[in-house]
Amino acid sequence: MQLTINGAPREVDAPPDMPLLWVLRDLLGMTGTKFGCGVALCGACTVNLDGIPRRACVMPVGAAVGHAITTIEGISATPSGRKVQHAWLDLEVVQCGYCQSGQIVAAAALLAKNPAPTDTDIDQAMSGNICRCGTYQRIRAAIKQAAHAPSTVNRGD
Repeated sequence: MQLTINGAPREVDAPPDMPLLWVLRDLLGMTGTKFGCGVALCGACTVNLDGIPRRACVMPVGAAVGHAITTIEGISATPSGRKVQHAWLDLEVVQCGYCQSGQIVAAAALLAKNPAPTDTDIDQAMSGNICRCGTYQRIRAAIKQAAHAPSTVNRGD
């Protein structure tokens, strides 16, 4: 089957009910998307499907055919993703880092949809992403910083 991942067509030979997470990690070697709980409760496996955060651990790959999949590996190609990644670095959000790819992908989707989110908007959009280290205040601050960042953020990358 053919998937569109980070703007590029990718051909995969997988059963349609195989979780998208395993296609990304095991078949395509894209290990930025993490396995956390396996039941869509923690958010470590979050990818954006047509700009909407989805849990790759429970999404059958067959359901992703015909949709644009954005993973952490491609999030910097989006304006909101680039701003979120820069804010994450500026505010040193990451502690252990395990959940952060899912956090960043979800935050980028939020800002693409709502460029000026309130605290309530942020809390609602990020509620399904668990950070065991408890960096929620830094995550919220980074999202706010990214929301106010100029469209042409550039750190030399």
